[in-house]
Amino acid sequence: MTPEYDLAVVGSGFGGSLLAMIARRLGRTVLLLEKGKHPRFAIGESTSPLANLLIEEMAHRYDLPNLLPLTSFGPWQRTFPEIVCGLKRGFTYYGQTANEAYRDSADRTRQLLVAASPNDELADTHWLRSDVDAFLLREAVAAGADYRDEAHVEPPTRDGRGAWLLRWRTGGGGAETGARARLIVDATGPRGWLSRAFDIPEKPFCDYPGTQAMFGHFRGVARCDEMPEYATPGETPPYPPDDAALHHVFDGGWMWVLRFGNGVTSAGFALRDDLADRLGLRDGEAGWQRLMERFPTVGAQFARIEPLFPLIYQPRLSYRAAGAAGDGWALLPSAAAFIDPLFSTGIPLTLLGIERLARILEAETSGKNLAGLLTEYGATTLAEVDATADFIGGCYAAMHRFPLFAAYSRFYFAAASFSEMTRRLGKRVPVGRFLASDHPTFGAALREGSRWLRQHGRTADESERAAFDRWVNQSVDVLNIAGLCAPGKRNWYGVDLADVVTGAHKLGFTPEEMRAVLADAPWTGGGPLPAGP
Repeated sequence: MTPEYDLAVVGSGFGGSLLAMIARRLGRTVLLLEKGKHPRFAIGESTSPLANLLIEEMAHRYDLPNLLPLTSFGPWQRTFPEIVCGLKRGFTYYGQTANEAYRDSADRTRQLLVAASPNDELADTHWLRSDVDAFLLREAVAAGADYRDEAHVEPPTRDGRGAWLLRWRTGGGGAETGARARLIVDATGPRGWLSRAFDIPEKPFCDYPGTQAMFGHFRGVARCDEMPEYATPGETPPYPPDDAALHHVFDGGWMWVLRFGNGVTSAGFALRDDLADRLGLRDGEAGWQRLMERFPTVGAQFARIEPLFPLIYQPRLSYRAAGAAGDGWALLPSAAAFIDPLFSTGIPLTLLGIERLARILEAETSGKNLAGLLTEYGATTLAEVDATADFIGGCYAAMHRFPLFAAYSRFYFAAASFSEMTRRLGKRVPVGRFLASDHPTFGAALREGSRWLRQHGRTADESERAAFDRWVNQSVDVLNIAGLCAPGKRNWYGVDLADVVTGAHKLGFTPEEMRAVLADAPWTGGGPLPAGP
Protein backbone atom coordinates (compact mmCIF):
# COMPACT_ATOMS: atom_id res chain seq x y z
CA MET A 1 0.00 0.00 0.00
CA THR A 2 1.38 3.43 -0.95
CA PRO A 3 2.06 5.55 2.17
CA GLU A 4 0.35 8.94 2.36
CA TYR A 5 1.68 12.19 3.82
CA ASP A 6 0.32 15.65 4.42
CA LEU A 7 3.56 17.22 3.20
CA ALA A 8 6.49 16.06 1.09
CA VAL A 9 9.64 18.21 1.09
CA VAL A 10 12.34 17.50 -1.47
CA GLY A 11 15.72 18.83 -0.33
CA SER A 12 17.05 18.52 3.23
CA GLY A 13 19.20 21.62 3.54
CA PHE A 14 18.47 24.01 6.39
CA GLY A 15 15.24 25.25 4.77
CA GLY A 16 13.75 21.87 3.97
CA SER A 17 14.62 20.40 7.34
CA LEU A 18 13.29 23.41 9.25
CA LEU A 19 9.98 23.33 7.38
CA ALA A 20 9.72 19.58 7.99
CA MET A 21 10.16 19.90 11.75
CA ILE A 22 7.64 22.77 11.94
CA ALA A 23 5.09 20.70 10.01
CA ARG A 24 5.62 17.83 12.43
CA ARG A 25 5.02 20.14 15.39
CA LEU A 26 1.74 21.11 13.70
CA GLY A 27 0.76 17.45 13.62
CA ARG A 28 1.37 16.91 9.91
CA THR A 29 2.84 13.73 8.49
CA VAL A 30 6.01 14.62 6.58
CA LEU A 31 8.16 12.90 3.95
CA LEU A 32 11.63 14.44 3.51
CA LEU A 33 13.62 13.39 0.45
CA GLU A 34 17.28 14.13 -0.33
CA LYS A 35 19.26 13.24 -3.46
CA GLY A 36 22.60 13.29 -1.61
CA LYS A 37 23.87 12.43 1.86
CA HIS A 38 24.85 14.52 4.87
CA PRO A 39 27.23 16.05 5.74
CA ARG A 40 27.76 17.92 2.46
CA PHE A 41 29.05 21.28 1.28
CA ALA A 42 26.55 24.08 0.68
CA ILE A 43 26.88 27.78 -0.05
CA GLY A 44 24.88 30.46 1.79
CA GLU A 45 26.67 30.71 5.10
CA SER A 46 26.10 34.11 6.71
CA THR A 47 23.17 35.01 8.95
CA SER A 48 21.82 38.39 9.99
CA PRO A 49 19.86 39.75 12.97
CA LEU A 50 16.61 39.31 11.02
CA ALA A 51 17.46 35.69 10.21
CA ASN A 52 18.17 34.91 13.84
CA LEU A 53 15.01 36.67 15.00
CA LEU A 54 12.96 34.59 12.58
CA ILE A 55 14.51 31.38 13.90
CA GLU A 56 13.89 32.53 17.46
CA GLU A 57 10.24 33.32 16.75
CA MET A 58 9.70 29.96 15.04
CA ALA A 59 11.44 28.13 17.87
CA HIS A 60 9.03 29.66 20.38
CA ARG A 61 5.90 29.38 18.23
CA TYR A 62 6.45 25.74 17.26
CA ASP A 63 8.15 24.43 20.41
CA LEU A 64 11.59 23.83 18.91
CA PRO A 65 13.89 24.63 21.87
CA ASN A 66 17.02 23.14 20.29
CA LEU A 67 16.96 25.92 17.69
CA LEU A 68 17.25 28.74 20.22
CA PRO A 69 21.01 28.40 20.87
CA LEU A 70 21.60 28.81 17.13
CA THR A 71 20.28 32.38 17.23
CA SER A 72 23.36 34.00 18.78
CA PHE A 73 27.04 33.23 19.06
CA GLY A 74 27.45 32.88 22.83
CA PRO A 75 24.66 30.34 23.48
CA TRP A 76 25.69 28.41 20.35
CA GLN A 77 29.26 28.01 21.62
CA ARG A 78 28.12 26.83 25.05
CA THR A 79 25.38 24.49 23.86
CA PHE A 80 26.62 23.06 20.56
CA PRO A 81 30.40 23.57 20.41
CA GLU A 82 30.69 20.60 18.04
CA ILE A 83 28.63 22.43 15.36
CA VAL A 84 31.08 24.76 13.67
CA CYS A 85 30.11 28.40 13.22
CA GLY A 86 31.86 31.75 12.98
CA LEU A 87 31.52 35.03 14.86
CA LYS A 88 29.67 37.73 12.91
CA ARG A 89 29.57 41.08 14.69
CA GLY A 90 28.50 43.05 11.63
CA PHE A 91 29.14 43.95 8.01
CA THR A 92 32.59 45.21 6.94
CA TYR A 93 33.32 46.72 3.50
CA TYR A 94 36.61 47.94 2.04
CA GLY A 95 36.79 49.75 -1.29
CA GLN A 96 39.60 48.34 -3.45
CA THR A 97 41.11 49.86 -6.60
CA ALA A 98 42.68 47.77 -9.36
CA ASN A 99 46.49 47.64 -9.33
CA GLU A 100 46.73 49.76 -6.17
CA ALA A 101 47.39 48.85 -2.57
CA TYR A 102 44.51 49.65 -0.23
CA ARG A 103 44.72 52.99 1.50
CA ASP A 104 42.18 55.21 3.20
CA SER A 105 41.86 58.77 4.45
CA ALA A 106 40.95 60.23 7.81
CA ASP A 107 37.28 60.50 6.82
CA ARG A 108 37.19 56.74 6.06
CA THR A 109 35.62 57.14 2.63
CA ARG A 110 36.85 53.71 1.48
CA GLN A 111 35.46 51.64 4.31
CA LEU A 112 32.09 50.93 5.90
CA LEU A 113 31.55 49.10 9.20
CA VAL A 114 27.99 48.47 10.41
CA ALA A 115 27.61 46.62 13.71
CA ALA A 116 24.80 44.10 14.00
CA SER A 117 25.19 43.36 17.72
CA PRO A 118 26.61 45.03 20.84
CA ASN A 119 28.95 42.18 21.83
CA ASP A 120 30.16 38.68 20.99
CA GLU A 121 27.57 37.00 23.23
CA LEU A 122 24.64 38.33 21.19
CA ALA A 123 26.38 38.26 17.81
CA ASP A 124 25.18 36.67 14.60
CA THR A 125 27.01 33.73 13.06
CA HIS A 126 28.43 32.24 9.90
CA TRP A 127 27.19 28.70 9.39
CA LEU A 128 29.46 25.86 8.34
CA ARG A 129 26.57 24.48 6.35
CA SER A 130 27.78 20.88 6.34
CA ASP A 131 27.49 20.91 10.15
CA VAL A 132 24.36 23.05 10.48
CA ASP A 133 22.36 21.28 7.77
CA ALA A 134 23.22 17.87 9.23
CA PHE A 135 22.14 19.03 12.70
CA LEU A 136 18.82 20.40 11.46
CA LEU A 137 18.17 17.20 9.53
CA ARG A 138 18.69 15.19 12.72
CA GLU A 139 16.21 17.48 14.47
CA ALA A 140 13.65 16.96 11.70
CA VAL A 141 14.02 13.18 11.94
CA ALA A 142 13.76 13.35 15.73
CA ALA A 143 10.53 15.33 15.29
CA GLY A 144 9.11 12.47 13.24
CA ALA A 145 9.84 13.33 9.61
CA ASP A 146 10.15 10.24 7.42
CA TYR A 147 13.57 10.76 5.77
CA ARG A 148 15.06 9.11 2.69
CA ASP A 149 18.43 10.06 1.25
CA GLU A 150 20.09 9.22 -2.07
CA ALA A 151 16.58 9.51 -3.50
CA HIS A 152 16.39 10.38 -7.18
CA VAL A 153 12.86 11.75 -7.42
CA GLU A 154 10.88 11.62 -10.65
CA PRO A 155 8.46 14.37 -11.74
CA PRO A 156 5.30 14.20 -9.59
CA THR A 157 1.91 13.28 -10.99
CA ARG A 158 -1.64 13.72 -9.72
CA ASP A 159 -3.68 10.76 -8.63
CA GLY A 160 -7.45 10.50 -8.93
CA ARG A 161 -8.02 12.11 -5.53
CA GLY A 162 -5.99 15.26 -6.19
CA ALA A 163 -2.95 14.15 -4.20
CA TRP A 164 0.57 14.10 -5.60
CA LEU A 165 2.12 10.76 -6.44
CA LEU A 166 5.89 10.74 -5.88
CA ARG A 167 8.25 8.03 -7.09
CA TRP A 168 11.97 7.74 -6.53
CA ARG A 169 14.88 5.35 -6.77
CA THR A 170 17.58 5.19 -4.12
CA GLY A 171 21.32 4.88 -4.51
CA GLY A 172 22.64 3.66 -7.81
CA GLY A 173 19.31 2.52 -9.22
CA GLY A 174 17.54 0.52 -6.55
CA ALA A 175 13.91 -0.48 -6.55
CA GLU A 176 11.40 2.28 -7.22
CA THR A 177 9.55 3.58 -4.18
CA GLY A 178 6.39 5.67 -4.07
CA ALA A 179 4.30 7.84 -1.76
CA ARG A 180 1.39 10.27 -1.91
CA ALA A 181 1.33 13.80 -0.51
CA ARG A 182 -1.30 16.55 -0.41
CA LEU A 183 1.31 19.33 -0.58
CA ILE A 184 4.81 19.25 -2.06
CA VAL A 185 7.56 21.80 -1.42
CA ASP A 186 10.80 22.12 -3.36
CA ALA A 187 13.80 22.96 -1.16
CA THR A 188 16.47 21.83 -3.66
CA GLY A 189 17.79 25.27 -4.62
CA PRO A 190 17.73 27.25 -7.88
CA ARG A 191 16.92 25.36 -11.08
CA GLY A 192 15.90 22.52 -8.81
CA TRP A 193 13.57 19.55 -8.81
CA LEU A 194 10.15 21.12 -9.39
CA SER A 195 11.46 23.77 -11.77
CA ARG A 196 12.71 20.95 -13.98
CA ALA A 197 9.77 18.61 -13.36
CA PHE A 198 7.14 21.26 -14.16
CA ASP A 199 9.29 22.91 -16.80
CA ILE A 200 8.87 26.26 -15.03
CA PRO A 201 10.42 28.85 -17.32
CA GLU A 202 13.10 31.19 -16.11
CA LYS A 203 12.19 34.87 -15.96
CA PRO A 204 15.42 36.84 -15.49
CA PHE A 205 15.51 39.84 -13.19
CA CYS A 206 14.80 43.11 -14.96
CA ASP A 207 17.92 45.12 -15.90
CA TYR A 208 20.15 42.92 -13.72
CA PRO A 209 23.82 42.41 -14.65
CA GLY A 210 25.11 38.99 -15.60
CA THR A 211 27.43 37.73 -12.87
CA GLN A 212 29.80 34.82 -12.32
CA ALA A 213 31.35 33.47 -9.13
CA MET A 214 34.29 31.48 -7.84
CA PHE A 215 34.64 30.36 -4.24
CA GLY A 216 36.03 27.84 -1.82
CA HIS A 217 37.10 27.10 1.75
CA PHE A 218 40.65 27.90 2.86
CA ARG A 219 43.10 27.84 5.73
CA GLY A 220 45.75 30.49 6.25
CA VAL A 221 43.76 33.61 5.30
CA ALA A 222 45.31 36.64 7.00
CA ARG A 223 43.17 39.07 9.02
CA CYS A 224 42.75 42.55 7.63
CA ASP A 225 42.81 44.04 11.11
CA GLU A 226 46.35 42.66 11.50
CA MET A 227 47.57 44.13 8.22
CA PRO A 228 49.14 47.62 8.30
CA GLU A 229 47.16 48.80 5.27
CA TYR A 230 43.93 48.68 7.29
CA ALA A 231 45.25 50.14 10.54
CA THR A 232 43.40 53.10 12.09
CA PRO A 233 45.92 54.54 14.59
CA GLY A 234 44.34 56.05 17.66
CA GLU A 235 40.83 54.85 16.77
CA THR A 236 38.93 51.75 17.85
CA PRO A 237 36.38 50.38 15.36
CA PRO A 238 32.95 49.33 16.66
CA TYR A 239 34.02 45.67 16.42
CA PRO A 240 37.05 43.77 15.10
CA PRO A 241 36.55 44.19 11.33
CA ASP A 242 37.32 40.55 10.50
CA ASP A 243 34.80 39.21 13.03
CA ALA A 244 32.11 39.99 10.50
CA ALA A 245 30.97 39.38 6.97
CA LEU A 246 33.96 41.10 5.39
CA HIS A 247 33.71 42.37 1.82
CA HIS A 248 36.21 43.80 -0.65
CA VAL A 249 34.30 45.97 -3.14
CA PHE A 250 35.72 47.14 -6.48
CA ASP A 251 34.72 48.19 -9.96
CA GLY A 252 32.96 45.18 -11.48
CA GLY A 253 32.34 43.07 -8.41
CA TRP A 254 33.24 42.14 -4.87
CA MET A 255 34.70 39.45 -2.62
CA TRP A 256 33.44 37.87 0.60
CA VAL A 257 35.54 36.61 3.51
CA LEU A 258 33.72 34.67 6.26
CA ARG A 259 35.65 33.12 9.15
CA PHE A 260 34.61 29.98 11.00
CA GLY A 261 35.76 29.04 14.48
CA ASN A 262 37.77 26.03 13.29
CA GLY A 263 40.37 28.07 11.36
CA VAL A 264 38.58 27.68 8.01
CA THR A 265 37.56 30.71 5.95
CA SER A 266 34.90 30.81 3.26
CA ALA A 267 35.89 33.21 0.50
CA GLY A 268 34.88 33.95 -3.05
CA PHE A 269 34.38 36.51 -5.80
CA ALA A 270 31.16 37.59 -7.52
CA LEU A 271 31.99 39.47 -10.74
CA ARG A 272 30.07 41.09 -13.54
CA ASP A 273 30.42 39.13 -16.76
CA ASP A 274 32.61 41.77 -18.42
CA LEU A 275 35.26 41.65 -15.69
CA ALA A 276 34.97 37.88 -15.19
CA ASP A 277 35.50 37.25 -18.91
CA ARG A 278 38.35 39.75 -19.13
CA LEU A 279 40.19 38.03 -16.29
CA GLY A 280 39.30 34.49 -17.37
CA LEU A 281 37.49 33.48 -14.21
CA ARG A 282 36.43 30.27 -15.93
CA ASP A 283 40.10 29.18 -15.91
CA GLY A 284 39.77 28.17 -12.28
CA GLU A 285 42.89 28.62 -10.17
CA ALA A 286 44.58 30.72 -12.87
CA GLY A 287 41.57 33.08 -12.93
CA TRP A 288 41.64 33.32 -9.14
CA GLN A 289 45.32 34.20 -9.22
CA ARG A 290 44.75 36.95 -11.80
CA LEU A 291 42.21 38.51 -9.45
CA MET A 292 44.72 38.36 -6.59
CA GLU A 293 47.28 40.15 -8.74
CA ARG A 294 44.73 42.79 -9.73
CA PHE A 295 44.12 43.76 -6.09
CA PRO A 296 47.51 43.55 -4.36
CA THR A 297 46.33 44.08 -0.76
CA VAL A 298 43.74 41.34 -1.16
CA GLY A 299 46.45 39.21 -2.75
CA ALA A 300 48.61 39.74 0.33
CA GLN A 301 45.75 38.61 2.56
CA PHE A 302 45.50 35.36 0.58
CA ALA A 303 49.21 34.85 -0.09
CA ARG A 304 49.59 31.80 2.17
CA ILE A 305 46.27 30.03 1.76
CA GLU A 306 45.62 26.31 1.65
CA PRO A 307 42.43 25.40 -0.27
CA LEU A 308 40.42 22.60 1.32
CA PHE A 309 38.99 21.50 -2.04
CA PRO A 310 39.24 22.64 -5.67
CA LEU A 311 37.78 26.05 -6.37
CA ILE A 312 34.13 26.07 -7.46
CA TYR A 313 33.24 28.14 -10.52
CA GLN A 314 29.68 29.24 -11.31
CA PRO A 315 29.27 30.68 -14.81
CA ARG A 316 25.89 32.17 -13.98
CA LEU A 317 24.97 33.34 -10.51
CA SER A 318 21.47 34.83 -10.65
CA TYR A 319 18.28 32.89 -11.32
CA ARG A 320 14.55 33.57 -11.06
CA ALA A 321 11.71 31.15 -11.77
CA ALA A 322 8.60 32.51 -13.48
CA GLY A 323 6.42 31.03 -10.73
CA ALA A 324 6.93 30.06 -7.10
CA ALA A 325 3.70 28.25 -6.17
CA GLY A 326 0.61 26.61 -7.63
CA ASP A 327 -2.12 24.14 -6.90
CA GLY A 328 -0.69 21.96 -4.13
CA TRP A 329 2.96 22.93 -4.62
CA ALA A 330 5.44 25.62 -3.62
CA LEU A 331 9.09 26.51 -4.04
CA LEU A 332 11.04 27.79 -1.09
CA PRO A 333 12.53 31.23 -1.88
CA SER A 334 15.92 29.52 -2.21
CA ALA A 335 14.49 27.35 -5.00
CA ALA A 336 12.50 30.15 -6.63
CA ALA A 337 15.47 32.48 -7.03
CA PHE A 338 19.10 33.18 -6.35
CA ILE A 339 20.44 36.71 -6.56
CA ASP A 340 23.84 37.32 -4.98
CA PRO A 341 25.48 36.75 -1.58
CA LEU A 342 25.96 40.51 -1.08
CA PHE A 343 24.36 41.69 2.20
CA SER A 344 23.63 38.10 3.30
CA THR A 345 20.05 38.17 2.01
CA GLY A 346 19.64 34.50 1.11
CA ILE A 347 19.05 32.97 4.55
CA PRO A 348 16.52 35.59 5.77
CA LEU A 349 14.58 35.46 2.50
CA THR A 350 14.29 31.68 2.83
CA LEU A 351 13.27 31.94 6.47
CA LEU A 352 10.57 34.47 5.59
CA GLY A 353 9.24 31.93 3.09
CA ILE A 354 9.26 29.18 5.71
CA GLU A 355 7.44 31.47 8.13
CA ARG A 356 4.70 32.05 5.52
CA LEU A 357 4.40 28.38 4.58
CA ALA A 358 4.14 27.48 8.26
CA ARG A 359 1.25 29.92 8.65
CA ILE A 360 -0.38 28.32 5.61
CA LEU A 361 -0.12 24.92 7.28
CA GLU A 362 -1.73 26.43 10.37
CA ALA A 363 -4.49 28.14 8.39
CA GLU A 364 -5.29 24.95 6.50
CA THR A 365 -6.52 23.47 9.77
CA SER A 366 -9.12 26.21 10.00
CA GLY A 367 -10.46 25.42 6.53
CA LYS A 368 -9.02 28.38 4.66
CA ASN A 369 -8.51 27.97 0.95
CA LEU A 370 -5.11 26.34 0.34
CA ALA A 371 -4.89 27.31 -3.33
CA GLY A 372 -5.49 30.97 -2.58
CA LEU A 373 -2.94 31.01 0.22
CA LEU A 374 -0.32 29.40 -2.00
CA THR A 375 -1.02 31.91 -4.78
CA GLU A 376 -0.44 34.75 -2.33
CA TYR A 377 2.73 33.06 -1.06
CA GLY A 378 4.11 32.74 -4.59
CA ALA A 379 3.39 36.37 -5.43
CA THR A 380 5.00 37.64 -2.22
CA THR A 381 8.06 35.44 -2.69
CA LEU A 382 8.71 36.74 -6.19
CA ALA A 383 7.98 40.35 -5.22
CA GLU A 384 10.60 40.15 -2.46
CA VAL A 385 13.30 38.59 -4.62
CA ASP A 386 12.58 41.12 -7.38
CA ALA A 387 12.99 44.01 -4.96
CA THR A 388 16.19 42.49 -3.59
CA ALA A 389 17.62 41.97 -7.07
CA ASP A 390 16.76 45.56 -8.00
CA PHE A 391 18.66 46.75 -4.94
CA ILE A 392 21.67 44.50 -5.60
CA GLY A 393 21.72 45.63 -9.22
CA GLY A 394 21.95 49.21 -8.02
CA CYS A 395 24.82 48.23 -5.75
CA TYR A 396 26.73 46.73 -8.68
CA ALA A 397 26.22 50.00 -10.57
CA ALA A 398 27.82 51.86 -7.64
CA MET A 399 30.82 49.61 -7.01
CA HIS A 400 33.15 51.66 -9.22
CA ARG A 401 33.03 54.49 -6.67
CA PHE A 402 32.92 53.31 -3.07
CA PRO A 403 31.21 56.41 -1.53
CA LEU A 404 28.27 55.86 -3.89
CA PHE A 405 28.09 52.20 -2.86
CA ALA A 406 28.27 53.11 0.84
CA ALA A 407 25.53 55.71 0.42
CA TYR A 408 23.11 53.40 -1.39
CA SER A 409 23.77 50.59 1.11
CA ARG A 410 22.09 52.72 3.79
CA PHE A 411 18.77 51.62 2.32
CA TYR A 412 19.56 48.02 3.29
CA PHE A 413 20.77 48.83 6.79
CA ALA A 414 17.89 51.22 7.50
CA ALA A 415 15.29 48.67 6.37
CA ALA A 416 17.00 45.78 8.15
CA SER A 417 17.44 47.55 11.50
CA PHE A 418 13.86 48.87 11.40
CA SER A 419 12.41 45.44 10.61
CA GLU A 420 14.50 43.80 13.32
CA MET A 421 13.43 46.33 15.92
CA THR A 422 9.73 46.08 15.07
CA ARG A 423 9.92 42.33 15.66
CA ARG A 424 11.77 42.79 18.93
CA LEU A 425 9.25 45.37 20.13
CA GLY A 426 6.14 43.34 19.41
CA LYS A 427 5.36 44.70 15.95
CA ARG A 428 3.59 47.84 17.12
CA VAL A 429 4.43 49.10 13.62
CA PRO A 430 3.36 46.49 11.01
CA VAL A 431 6.21 44.44 9.53
CA GLY A 432 6.25 44.76 5.75
CA ARG A 433 8.13 42.95 3.04
CA PHE A 434 11.86 42.37 2.97
CA LEU A 435 13.86 45.59 2.47
CA ALA A 436 10.65 47.51 3.27
CA SER A 437 10.04 47.38 -0.48
CA ASP A 438 6.29 47.81 0.04
CA HIS A 439 6.66 50.96 2.15
CA PRO A 440 4.99 53.76 0.17
CA THR A 441 7.89 56.24 0.32
CA PHE A 442 10.90 54.15 1.33
CA GLY A 443 10.19 51.44 -1.24
CA ALA A 444 9.73 53.97 -4.03
CA ALA A 445 13.00 55.67 -3.13
CA LEU A 446 14.78 52.30 -3.01
CA ARG A 447 13.78 51.70 -6.61
CA GLU A 448 14.50 55.28 -7.70
CA GLY A 449 18.03 55.10 -6.27
CA SER A 450 18.77 51.92 -8.18
CA ARG A 451 17.56 53.46 -11.44
CA TRP A 452 19.67 56.59 -10.90
CA LEU A 453 22.83 54.58 -10.25
CA ARG A 454 22.35 52.45 -13.37
CA GLN A 455 21.67 55.46 -15.56
CA HIS A 456 23.95 58.14 -14.09
CA GLY A 457 26.38 56.51 -11.64
CA ARG A 458 29.24 56.31 -14.16
CA THR A 459 28.89 59.82 -15.54
CA ALA A 460 27.88 61.78 -12.43
CA ASP A 461 30.27 64.53 -11.37
CA GLU A 462 31.26 65.30 -7.79
CA SER A 463 28.33 67.65 -7.15
CA GLU A 464 25.82 65.10 -8.49
CA ARG A 465 27.31 62.37 -6.32
CA ALA A 466 27.10 64.65 -3.28
CA ALA A 467 23.48 65.40 -4.13
CA PHE A 468 22.77 61.66 -4.36
CA ASP A 469 24.28 61.16 -0.90
CA ARG A 470 22.03 63.87 0.56
CA TRP A 471 19.01 62.41 -1.22
CA VAL A 472 19.72 58.96 0.27
CA ASN A 473 19.92 60.45 3.76
CA GLN A 474 16.55 62.15 3.30
CA SER A 475 14.95 59.05 1.76
CA VAL A 476 15.98 56.58 4.46
CA ASP A 477 15.12 58.92 7.34
CA VAL A 478 11.56 57.56 7.62
CA LEU A 479 12.97 54.19 8.80
CA ASN A 480 16.42 55.18 10.04
CA ILE A 481 16.67 54.28 13.73
CA ALA A 482 20.39 53.43 13.65
CA GLY A 483 22.04 56.81 13.13
CA LEU A 484 23.16 55.74 9.67
CA CYS A 485 23.51 59.21 8.19
CA ALA A 486 25.41 60.98 10.97
CA PRO A 487 28.51 62.47 9.29
CA GLY A 488 30.48 62.44 12.54
CA LYS A 489 30.43 58.63 12.54
CA ARG A 490 32.51 58.58 9.33
CA ASN A 491 31.20 55.24 8.06
CA TRP A 492 31.61 53.46 11.41
CA TYR A 493 28.20 52.57 12.85
CA GLY A 494 28.25 50.86 16.20
CA VAL A 495 25.21 49.85 18.25
CA ASP A 496 24.05 53.09 19.92
CA LEU A 497 20.81 52.94 21.89
CA ALA A 498 20.55 56.71 21.76
CA ASP A 499 19.77 56.39 18.05
CA VAL A 500 16.86 54.05 18.85
CA VAL A 501 15.47 56.45 21.44
CA THR A 502 15.77 59.35 19.00
CA GLY A 503 13.83 57.36 16.41
CA ALA A 504 11.25 55.99 18.87
CA HIS A 505 8.35 57.79 17.17
CA LYS A 506 9.06 55.88 13.94
CA LEU A 507 8.36 52.67 15.85
CA GLY A 508 5.18 53.93 17.53
CA PHE A 509 6.81 54.71 20.89
CA THR A 510 7.56 57.82 22.87
CA PRO A 511 11.19 58.32 23.96
CA GLU A 512 10.18 57.55 27.56
CA GLU A 513 8.47 54.31 26.53
CA MET A 514 11.49 53.32 24.47
CA ARG A 515 13.90 53.92 27.36
CA ALA A 516 11.73 51.71 29.58
CA VAL A 517 11.69 48.91 26.99
CA LEU A 518 15.42 49.10 26.39
CA ALA A 519 16.20 49.10 30.12
CA ASP A 520 14.64 45.64 30.48
CA ALA A 521 15.57 44.14 27.12
CA PRO A 522 18.15 41.31 27.18
CA TRP A 523 19.14 41.98 23.54
CA THR A 524 20.66 45.41 24.26
CA GLY A 525 23.76 43.84 25.78
CA GLY A 526 23.53 46.09 28.82
CA GLY A 527 24.63 49.14 26.88
CA PRO A 528 24.26 52.60 28.44
CA LEU A 529 20.89 54.26 27.96
CA PRO A 530 20.66 57.92 26.98
CA ALA A 531 19.45 60.28 29.68
CA GLY A 532 15.90 61.56 29.51
CA PRO A 533 14.97 65.10 28.57
